[in-house]
Amino acid sequence: MSSRPPHSGLDGAGLMIIDKAAGVTSHDVVASCRKLLKTRRVGHAGTLDPMATGVLVIGVERATKMLGLLSLTTKAYDATIRLGATTDTDDAEGSVLTRTDTSDLDHARIHTEVKPLTGEISQIPARVSAIKVDGQRAHALVREGADFELKARQVTVSRFDVVDIDTVQDGDAVYTDVRVQVECSAGTYIRSLARDLGAELGVGGHLTALRRTRVGPFGLDVARTITELADDPTVSLDIDAAAQFAFAHRNITAEEAESISQGRWLEPIGMAGVYAAIDPEGHTIALLQEKGRRASSVMVVRPATLR
Repeated sequence: MSSRPPHSGLDGAGLMIIDKAAGVTSHDVVASCRKLLKTRRVGHAGTLDPMATGVLVIGVERATKMLGLLSLTTKAYDATIRLGATTDTDDAEGSVLTRTDTSDLDHARIHTEVKPLTGEISQIPARVSAIKVDGQRAHALVREGADFELKARQVTVSRFDVVDIDTVQDGDAVYTDVRVQVECSAGTYIRSLARDLGAELGVGGHLTALRRTRVGPFGLDVARTITELADDPTVSLDIDAAAQFAFAHRNITAEEAESISQGRWLEPIGMAGVYAAIDPEGHTIALLQEKGRRASSVMVVRPATLR
């Protein structure tokens, strides 16, 4: 019989911040991480389209339970919008539907028309998306040739800045490429912003490049490529560092740590939202949330059986 100690779920547990390459799916990234880290317990938060690059948050081992609790409600992107052409997917991966010469397009109008697309706006999501319509994904309905409409959603675009404008000659066509920086709420479709900007300008538009630079508190400054991960197959933040980076935290005594690790609750201290409970040794024992007279665990990071 093997004398190897049982796997606790805390060995190698934590978060990886991956800089996803173009042309691969978020699931492909998860598969690569599973292979490199030699574990099946890997998941991701916040899908990126294959054409997009940038920040993808990966949970490993017990930290996969943390993914759904992370506050990833704000996101930031660098993007390129091509004005002068529409596609059936609102991005460069689709088929071109219309073309309009933009050689006479006033660049000042571009700066003007991004303003109505900033703030609290009503946005119709891209048809090729994971949104469900009567139980089916919209992208699947598009492939089937189904006729359907997506309802507009309220989203927040806190920043929509034009960084650069270039005129692009492609054969006989003249397009205008607009580089933008966007900060927005989760659920905002940058493809839809590209489509709507082109519509407002009367020339059509679609997304040609997208790079996510930040999701929640995680930015490109802490991200690694899969190639870099292969050279050093470890998490970016172990489970303690991840909890203390991503959540507010309160210090607890050893007695309180023992209590919460056994599933009991603590006295509330007036902290809002989900926060980490840290023992005297700096270990995260649980993620707590206060309700009424209790601060109860929403995730026990270190149950008594693992301490």
